[in-house]
Amino acid sequence: MSTKLTIGLFGFGVVGQGLNDIIRTKDLNLEIKKIAIKNPEKKRTLPEVLFTTDSSIILNDPEINTIVELINDADAAYYIVKTALQNGKNVVSANKKMIAEHLEELLHLQEQYGTSLLYEGAVCGSIPIIRNLEEYYDNELLYSIRGIFNGSSNYILSKTFNDNLDYPTALKQAQDLGFAESDPILDVGGFDAKSKLVIAVSHAYGVLTNPDDVFNMGIQNISPKDIQYAKEKNFKIKLVPTALEFGERQVVLYVIPRMIKPDDFLFNVENEYNGVIVQAAFADQQFFFGKGAGGHPTGSAVLSDIAALRYDYKYEYKKYRSNNAYVQSNDYLLTVYLRYTDDSILTKLNIKEVTERFYSPDFSYVIGKVTLKNLMTHAAELDNADTFVAEIGSGSQK
Repeated sequence: MSTKLTIGLFGFGVVGQGLNDIIRTKDLNLEIKKIAIKNPEKKRTLPEVLFTTDSSIILNDPEINTIVELINDADAAYYIVKTALQNGKNVVSANKKMIAEHLEELLHLQEQYGTSLLYEGAVCGSIPIIRNLEEYYDNELLYSIRGIFNGSSNYILSKTFNDNLDYPTALKQAQDLGFAESDPILDVGGFDAKSKLVIAVSHAYGVLTNPDDVFNMGIQNISPKDIQYAKEKNFKIKLVPTALEFGERQVVLYVIPRMIKPDDFLFNVENEYNGVIVQAAFADQQFFFGKGAGGHPTGSAVLSDIAALRYDYKYEYKKYRSNNAYVQSNDYLLTVYLRYTDDSILTKLNIKEVTERFYSPDFSYVIGKVTLKNLMTHAAELDNADTFVAEIGSGSQK
Protein backbone atom coordinates (compact mmCIF):
# COMPACT_ATOMS: atom_id res chain seq x y z
CA MET A 1 0.00 0.00 0.00
CA SER A 2 1.24 3.46 -0.80
CA THR A 3 1.56 6.21 1.80
CA LYS A 4 -0.74 9.20 1.35
CA LEU A 5 1.34 12.30 0.64
CA THR A 6 0.19 15.71 1.82
CA ILE A 7 2.36 18.17 -0.07
CA GLY A 8 3.64 21.63 0.69
CA LEU A 9 4.85 23.15 -2.59
CA PHE A 10 7.42 25.95 -2.74
CA GLY A 11 7.29 27.84 -6.02
CA PHE A 12 4.59 28.04 -8.65
CA GLY A 13 6.59 29.12 -11.68
CA VAL A 14 7.10 27.18 -14.91
CA VAL A 15 7.96 23.87 -13.23
CA GLY A 16 5.48 24.25 -10.37
CA GLN A 17 2.62 24.89 -12.75
CA GLY A 18 3.82 22.11 -15.03
CA LEU A 19 3.82 19.71 -12.09
CA ASN A 20 0.30 20.76 -11.13
CA ASP A 21 -0.89 20.22 -14.72
CA ILE A 22 0.44 16.66 -14.66
CA ILE A 23 -0.94 15.84 -11.20
CA ARG A 24 -4.42 16.88 -12.35
CA THR A 25 -4.31 14.16 -15.03
CA LYS A 26 -3.40 11.41 -12.53
CA ASP A 27 -5.26 9.51 -9.86
CA LEU A 28 -2.57 9.45 -7.20
CA ASN A 29 -2.71 9.11 -3.44
CA LEU A 30 -1.61 12.70 -2.80
CA GLU A 31 -2.82 16.26 -2.42
CA ILE A 32 -1.20 19.70 -2.53
CA LYS A 33 -2.31 21.39 0.69
CA LYS A 34 -0.42 24.69 0.46
CA ILE A 35 1.81 26.55 -2.02
CA ALA A 36 4.41 29.10 -0.94
CA ILE A 37 4.96 31.99 -3.37
CA LYS A 38 7.00 35.18 -3.37
CA ASN A 39 4.63 37.56 -5.15
CA PRO A 40 1.07 37.55 -3.76
CA GLU A 41 -0.11 40.08 -6.36
CA LYS A 42 0.55 37.82 -9.31
CA LYS A 43 -2.54 36.26 -10.86
CA ARG A 44 -2.69 32.49 -10.32
CA THR A 45 -4.57 29.64 -11.99
CA LEU A 46 -5.55 28.04 -8.65
CA PRO A 47 -7.77 29.29 -5.77
CA GLU A 48 -6.20 32.02 -3.65
CA VAL A 49 -6.71 30.03 -0.44
CA LEU A 50 -4.02 27.56 -1.54
CA PHE A 51 -1.26 30.19 -1.54
CA THR A 52 0.84 31.75 1.21
CA THR A 53 3.94 33.93 1.45
CA ASP A 54 4.86 32.53 4.87
CA SER A 55 7.13 29.50 4.49
CA SER A 56 6.80 28.58 8.18
CA ILE A 57 3.10 27.75 7.70
CA ILE A 58 4.15 24.90 5.43
CA LEU A 59 7.34 23.83 7.19
CA ASN A 60 5.64 23.63 10.60
CA ASP A 61 2.37 22.04 9.50
CA PRO A 62 2.27 18.52 11.03
CA GLU A 63 -0.21 17.35 8.38
CA ILE A 64 2.25 18.11 5.57
CA ASN A 65 4.61 15.14 5.25
CA THR A 66 6.24 16.04 1.90
CA ILE A 67 7.91 19.22 0.71
CA VAL A 68 8.38 19.90 -3.00
CA GLU A 69 10.91 22.70 -3.54
CA LEU A 70 10.87 24.35 -6.99
CA ILE A 71 12.31 27.84 -6.51
CA ASN A 72 15.31 29.53 -8.15
CA ASP A 73 16.98 31.02 -5.06
CA ALA A 74 19.61 28.47 -3.96
CA ASP A 75 20.09 29.97 -0.49
CA ALA A 76 16.36 30.05 0.24
CA ALA A 77 16.03 26.51 -1.16
CA TYR A 78 18.78 25.31 1.18
CA TYR A 79 16.94 26.69 4.21
CA ILE A 80 13.66 25.12 3.09
CA VAL A 81 15.15 21.69 2.37
CA LYS A 82 17.31 21.58 5.50
CA THR A 83 14.43 22.66 7.78
CA ALA A 84 12.03 20.20 6.17
CA LEU A 85 14.41 17.26 6.63
CA GLN A 86 15.02 18.26 10.24
CA ASN A 87 11.24 18.44 10.79
CA GLY A 88 10.85 14.86 9.61
CA LYS A 89 9.42 15.69 6.19
CA ASN A 90 10.55 14.04 2.96
CA VAL A 91 11.65 16.42 0.21
CA VAL A 92 11.72 16.57 -3.58
CA SER A 93 13.89 19.33 -5.04
CA ALA A 94 14.93 20.47 -8.52
CA ASN A 95 17.51 23.05 -7.36
CA LYS A 96 20.78 21.74 -8.80
CA LYS A 97 22.98 24.56 -7.48
CA MET A 98 21.77 24.13 -3.92
CA ILE A 99 22.06 20.34 -4.00
CA ALA A 100 25.54 20.37 -5.54
CA GLU A 101 26.84 22.84 -2.96
CA HIS A 102 25.34 21.08 0.07
CA LEU A 103 25.05 17.43 -0.98
CA GLU A 104 27.24 15.90 1.72
CA GLU A 105 25.41 17.76 4.50
CA LEU A 106 22.02 16.87 3.01
CA LEU A 107 23.02 13.22 2.81
CA HIS A 108 23.88 13.17 6.51
CA LEU A 109 20.69 15.04 7.45
CA GLN A 110 18.68 12.28 5.77
CA GLU A 111 20.52 9.71 7.87
CA GLN A 112 20.12 11.67 11.08
CA TYR A 113 16.39 12.37 10.77
CA GLY A 114 15.29 9.28 8.82
CA THR A 115 14.03 11.34 5.91
CA SER A 116 14.44 11.16 2.14
CA LEU A 117 15.58 13.78 -0.37
CA LEU A 118 15.02 13.02 -4.06
CA TYR A 119 16.14 15.25 -6.94
CA GLU A 120 15.74 13.62 -10.35
CA GLY A 121 14.40 16.88 -11.80
CA ALA A 122 17.61 18.72 -10.86
CA VAL A 123 19.71 16.89 -13.48
CA CYS A 124 18.78 16.89 -17.17
CA GLY A 125 15.07 17.57 -16.84
CA SER A 126 13.00 14.64 -18.07
CA ILE A 127 15.93 12.20 -18.42
CA PRO A 128 15.88 9.69 -15.52
CA ILE A 129 19.65 9.59 -15.10
CA ILE A 130 19.94 9.74 -11.29
CA ARG A 131 17.63 6.77 -10.65
CA ASN A 132 19.47 4.77 -13.32
CA LEU A 133 22.87 5.55 -11.81
CA GLU A 134 21.54 4.73 -8.36
CA GLU A 135 19.77 1.48 -9.25
CA TYR A 136 20.71 0.10 -12.68
CA TYR A 137 24.43 0.87 -12.49
CA ASP A 138 24.87 0.35 -8.75
CA ASN A 139 27.14 -2.69 -9.28
CA GLU A 140 28.67 -1.54 -12.58
CA LEU A 141 32.16 -0.29 -13.25
CA LEU A 142 31.55 2.97 -15.09
CA TYR A 143 34.27 4.16 -17.43
CA SER A 144 32.66 7.54 -18.10
CA ILE A 145 29.61 9.76 -18.05
CA ARG A 146 29.38 12.70 -20.39
CA GLY A 147 26.70 14.60 -22.20
CA ILE A 148 24.79 17.77 -22.87
CA PHE A 149 23.33 18.87 -19.55
CA ASN A 150 22.26 22.44 -20.34
CA GLY A 151 19.56 23.22 -22.88
CA SER A 152 20.25 26.96 -23.04
CA SER A 153 23.85 26.65 -24.21
CA ASN A 154 22.93 23.80 -26.54
CA TYR A 155 20.18 25.88 -28.13
CA ILE A 156 22.65 28.71 -28.78
CA LEU A 157 25.24 26.38 -30.30
CA SER A 158 22.60 24.71 -32.47
CA LYS A 159 21.57 28.07 -33.89
CA THR A 160 25.15 29.12 -34.61
CA PHE A 161 25.91 25.87 -36.44
CA ASN A 162 22.61 25.04 -38.13
CA ASP A 163 21.16 28.50 -38.81
CA ASN A 164 24.45 30.42 -39.14
CA LEU A 165 23.45 32.91 -36.45
CA ASP A 166 26.21 34.75 -34.65
CA TYR A 167 26.54 34.17 -30.91
CA PRO A 168 24.88 37.43 -29.72
CA THR A 169 21.86 36.85 -32.00
CA ALA A 170 21.49 33.22 -30.91
CA LEU A 171 21.75 34.24 -27.25
CA LYS A 172 19.09 36.93 -27.69
CA GLN A 173 16.80 34.39 -29.35
CA ALA A 174 17.33 31.96 -26.45
CA GLN A 175 16.48 34.71 -23.98
CA ASP A 176 13.34 35.71 -25.90
CA LEU A 177 12.15 32.09 -25.83
CA GLY A 178 12.80 31.78 -22.09
CA PHE A 179 15.67 29.31 -22.48
CA ALA A 180 18.27 31.72 -21.09
CA GLU A 181 18.19 34.30 -18.30
CA SER A 182 18.87 38.02 -18.77
CA ASP A 183 22.26 37.25 -17.18
CA PRO A 184 23.04 33.94 -18.93
CA ILE A 185 26.49 33.25 -17.47
CA LEU A 186 25.31 30.34 -15.26
CA ASP A 187 24.20 28.54 -18.42
CA VAL A 188 26.72 29.57 -21.07
CA GLY A 189 29.63 29.63 -18.60
CA GLY A 190 29.14 25.97 -17.72
CA PHE A 191 28.19 26.54 -14.07
CA ASP A 192 24.74 24.98 -14.37
CA ALA A 193 26.16 21.93 -16.15
CA LYS A 194 28.85 21.65 -13.49
CA SER A 195 26.28 21.49 -10.67
CA LYS A 196 24.45 18.72 -12.48
CA LEU A 197 27.70 16.83 -13.08
CA VAL A 198 28.64 17.03 -9.39
CA ILE A 199 25.26 15.53 -8.44
CA ALA A 200 25.47 12.75 -11.04
CA VAL A 201 29.02 11.80 -10.00
CA SER A 202 27.95 11.27 -6.38
CA HIS A 203 25.78 8.38 -7.60
CA ALA A 204 28.04 7.16 -10.42
CA TYR A 205 31.34 7.06 -8.53
CA GLY A 206 30.53 7.82 -4.89
CA VAL A 207 32.54 11.05 -5.06
CA LEU A 208 31.15 14.03 -3.14
CA THR A 209 32.98 17.14 -4.32
CA ASN A 210 32.71 20.89 -4.01
CA PRO A 211 31.68 22.50 -7.33
CA ASP A 212 34.50 25.03 -6.80
CA ASP A 213 36.96 22.15 -7.21
CA VAL A 214 35.65 21.28 -10.68
CA PHE A 215 36.94 23.08 -13.78
CA ASN A 216 34.36 24.70 -16.04
CA MET A 217 34.91 26.64 -19.24
CA GLY A 218 31.90 27.90 -21.18
CA ILE A 219 30.92 28.98 -24.68
CA GLN A 220 30.58 32.73 -24.07
CA ASN A 221 33.87 33.50 -25.87
CA ILE A 222 33.18 31.44 -28.99
CA SER A 223 33.87 33.34 -32.23
CA PRO A 224 32.92 32.88 -35.90
CA LYS A 225 36.49 31.70 -36.49
CA ASP A 226 36.05 28.84 -34.01
CA ILE A 227 32.79 27.84 -35.67
CA GLN A 228 34.39 28.04 -39.12
CA TYR A 229 37.28 25.81 -37.99
CA ALA A 230 34.84 23.24 -36.55
CA LYS A 231 32.74 23.17 -39.73
CA GLU A 232 35.79 22.76 -41.95
CA LYS A 233 36.84 19.74 -39.88
CA ASN A 234 33.25 18.36 -39.86
CA PHE A 235 32.85 18.92 -36.13
CA LYS A 236 30.08 20.47 -34.06
CA ILE A 237 30.89 22.26 -30.82
CA LYS A 238 28.90 21.20 -27.75
CA LEU A 239 29.29 22.14 -24.09
CA VAL A 240 30.06 18.78 -22.49
CA PRO A 241 30.39 17.96 -18.79
CA THR A 242 32.54 14.85 -18.37
CA ALA A 243 33.37 12.43 -15.57
CA LEU A 244 35.63 9.49 -16.25
CA GLU A 245 37.56 6.83 -14.40
CA PHE A 246 41.31 6.56 -14.89
CA GLY A 247 44.38 5.30 -13.05
CA GLU A 248 43.91 3.57 -9.71
CA ARG A 249 40.28 4.34 -8.81
CA GLN A 250 40.61 7.98 -9.71
CA VAL A 251 37.91 10.05 -11.36
CA VAL A 252 38.29 13.32 -13.24
CA LEU A 253 35.49 15.88 -13.60
CA TYR A 254 35.35 18.89 -15.90
CA VAL A 255 33.04 20.96 -18.10
CA ILE A 256 34.40 22.27 -21.38
CA PRO A 257 33.27 22.85 -24.98
CA ARG A 258 34.06 19.82 -27.09
CA MET A 259 34.56 19.27 -30.81
CA ILE A 260 32.10 16.45 -31.55
CA LYS A 261 32.42 14.06 -34.50
CA PRO A 262 29.40 12.88 -36.56
CA ASP A 263 29.64 9.35 -35.13
CA ASP A 264 29.16 10.66 -31.58
CA PHE A 265 25.64 10.35 -30.12
CA LEU A 266 25.83 13.99 -29.00
CA PHE A 267 26.39 15.27 -32.54
CA ASN A 268 22.65 15.30 -33.28
CA VAL A 269 21.41 16.49 -29.88
CA GLU A 270 20.08 19.91 -30.82
CA ASN A 271 18.28 22.96 -29.42
CA GLU A 272 17.00 22.62 -25.83
CA TYR A 273 17.42 18.84 -25.73
CA ASN A 274 19.85 17.05 -23.41
CA GLY A 275 21.72 13.79 -23.91
CA VAL A 276 23.74 11.61 -21.54
CA ILE A 277 26.18 8.86 -22.55
CA VAL A 278 27.12 6.27 -19.95
CA GLN A 279 30.07 4.01 -20.80
CA ALA A 280 30.12 0.91 -18.60
CA ALA A 281 32.36 -2.13 -18.39
CA PHE A 282 29.57 -4.67 -18.84
CA ALA A 283 26.54 -2.76 -20.17
CA ASP A 284 28.85 -0.99 -22.65
CA GLN A 285 27.67 2.34 -24.07
CA GLN A 286 24.13 3.59 -23.42
CA PHE A 287 22.53 6.85 -24.49
CA PHE A 288 19.75 8.79 -22.75
CA PHE A 289 17.98 11.55 -24.68
CA GLY A 290 15.19 13.95 -23.74
CA LYS A 291 14.13 17.52 -23.01
CA GLY A 292 16.37 19.10 -20.42
CA ALA A 293 14.07 21.91 -19.35
CA GLY A 294 10.50 23.13 -19.42
CA GLY A 295 7.52 22.88 -17.11
CA HIS A 296 6.11 19.54 -18.23
CA PRO A 297 9.39 17.65 -18.88
CA THR A 298 10.92 18.70 -15.54
CA GLY A 299 7.55 18.38 -13.83
CA SER A 300 7.37 14.75 -14.96
CA ALA A 301 10.72 14.02 -13.26
CA VAL A 302 9.55 15.77 -10.08
CA LEU A 303 6.34 13.74 -10.10
CA SER A 304 8.35 10.54 -10.52
CA ASP A 305 10.18 11.39 -7.29
CA ILE A 306 6.93 12.26 -5.51
CA ALA A 307 5.43 8.94 -6.61
CA ALA A 308 8.51 7.07 -5.34
CA LEU A 309 8.10 8.67 -1.91
CA ARG A 310 4.66 7.02 -1.63
CA TYR A 311 6.60 3.76 -1.27
CA ASP A 312 9.27 5.19 1.08
CA TYR A 313 11.99 5.26 -1.58
CA LYS A 314 15.41 6.64 -0.60
CA TYR A 315 18.73 7.02 -2.38
CA GLU A 316 21.19 4.57 -0.85
CA TYR A 317 24.39 6.24 -2.13
CA LYS A 318 25.86 2.74 -2.41
CA LYS A 319 29.13 3.67 -4.08
CA TYR A 320 29.76 6.50 -1.61
CA ARG A 321 29.24 4.11 1.30
CA SER A 322 31.41 1.35 -0.19
CA ASN A 323 35.05 0.82 0.72
CA ASN A 324 36.06 1.20 -2.92
CA ALA A 325 35.08 4.83 -3.45
CA TYR A 326 36.90 6.85 -6.08
CA VAL A 327 39.17 9.84 -5.49
CA GLN A 328 38.91 13.01 -7.56
CA SER A 329 42.09 13.98 -9.43
CA ASN A 330 43.12 16.72 -11.87
CA ASP A 331 46.29 14.99 -13.11
CA TYR A 332 44.77 14.36 -16.49
CA LEU A 333 45.77 15.28 -20.03
CA LEU A 334 43.25 16.69 -22.49
CA THR A 335 43.75 17.23 -26.21
CA VAL A 336 42.49 20.74 -26.91
CA TYR A 337 41.95 23.33 -29.59
CA LEU A 338 43.15 26.69 -28.24
CA ARG A 339 42.50 29.99 -30.02
CA TYR A 340 44.69 32.74 -28.63
CA THR A 341 46.34 36.10 -29.31
CA ASP A 342 49.02 36.20 -26.61
CA ASP A 343 51.78 33.62 -27.11
CA SER A 344 52.57 33.63 -23.39
CA ILE A 345 49.47 31.54 -22.67
CA LEU A 346 51.10 28.61 -24.49
CA THR A 347 54.03 28.72 -22.08
CA LYS A 348 51.80 29.09 -19.03
CA LEU A 349 49.65 26.14 -20.03
CA ASN A 350 52.70 24.09 -20.99
CA ILE A 351 51.06 22.80 -24.17
CA LYS A 352 52.55 19.41 -25.14
CA GLU A 353 52.59 17.25 -28.25
CA VAL A 354 51.40 19.96 -30.63
CA THR A 355 49.90 18.37 -33.74
CA GLU A 356 48.58 21.46 -35.51
CA ARG A 357 49.32 25.18 -35.38
CA PHE A 358 48.13 28.18 -37.36
CA TYR A 359 49.12 31.86 -37.33
CA SER A 360 47.49 34.85 -38.95
CA PRO A 361 47.08 38.52 -37.97
CA ASP A 362 43.53 37.96 -36.72
CA PHE A 363 43.37 34.24 -35.94
CA SER A 364 45.84 31.87 -34.30
CA TYR A 365 45.24 28.45 -32.85
CA VAL A 366 47.10 25.40 -31.66
CA ILE A 367 46.06 21.79 -31.07
CA GLY A 368 47.95 19.95 -28.38
CA LYS A 369 47.75 18.41 -24.93
CA VAL A 370 47.38 20.20 -21.62
CA THR A 371 46.79 19.03 -18.07
CA LEU A 372 43.47 19.78 -16.43
CA LYS A 373 45.45 21.14 -13.49
CA ASN A 374 47.05 23.81 -15.71
CA LEU A 375 43.69 24.75 -17.21
CA MET A 376 42.33 25.28 -13.69
CA THR A 377 45.34 27.31 -12.61
CA HIS A 378 44.96 29.71 -15.55
CA ALA A 379 41.17 29.69 -15.82
CA ALA A 380 40.89 33.45 -15.25
CA GLU A 381 43.35 34.20 -18.08
CA LEU A 382 41.48 31.87 -20.44
CA ASP A 383 38.17 33.58 -19.75
CA ASN A 384 38.42 36.46 -22.21
CA ALA A 385 37.13 37.20 -25.70
CA ASP A 386 40.56 36.64 -27.28
CA THR A 387 40.74 33.03 -26.12
CA PHE A 388 38.63 29.94 -26.66
CA VAL A 389 39.32 26.37 -25.53
CA ALA A 390 37.59 23.20 -26.70
CA GLU A 391 38.45 19.56 -26.14
CA ILE A 392 39.06 17.31 -29.14
CA GLY A 393 38.75 13.57 -28.59
CA SER A 394 38.58 11.94 -25.18
CA GLY A 395 41.87 13.04 -23.67
CA SER A 396 44.56 10.72 -22.32
CA GLN A 397 46.04 9.74 -18.99
CA LYS A 398 49.04 11.65 -17.72
